[in-house]
Amino acid sequence: MAAISTNAIKELREKTGAGVMDCRRALEEAGGDLGKAEEILHKQGLERAQKKAGRVASQGVIEAYLHAGGRIGAMVELNCETDFVARDEGFRALARELAMQIAAMSPEYVSDEDAPADLSEEDRKTKVLLNQGFIRNEKQSIQQLIIERAARFGENVRVRRFTRYELGT
Repeated sequence: MAAISTNAIKELREKTGAGVMDCRRALEEAGGDLGKAEEILHKQGLERAQKKAGRVASQGVIEAYLHAGGRIGAMVELNCETDFVARDEGFRALARELAMQIAAMSPEYVSDEDAPADLSEEDRKTKVLLNQGFIRNEKQSIQQLIIERAARFGENVRVRRFTRYELGT
């Protein structure tokens, strides 16, 4: 097998945010193919995130977003396990994206557990934040986005609550 170049490791690390050794192992497993290595890391990250889902997430940030000349605003509390991750720029960017999602899509509930049991499947896709399609990539749900990012941080990440304001309503 050909040796894995440091440039390939660096490129994969920049794309995924994974550790150097994880990138090297994924590239070796993929035979040097960056696309396959990225898929391997994505799968491993999702598996790790699922294992961490039960851990307590009591740190985090409250992020606010104002839209449409200050006529619509949203605040979201995004939690993680440590203050180290809460200070991470990527974590803060996720919180901002979620606040923009809330301002744009006006969800009513965080998760299916918060929504009434009699809510139809179609309403769950629009009224439950975690079920909504991400505004920047409709093929990806907010839940999938959070799991993907949590895999990068190596911690459990949860939306605790949110509030949306609209002038005149």
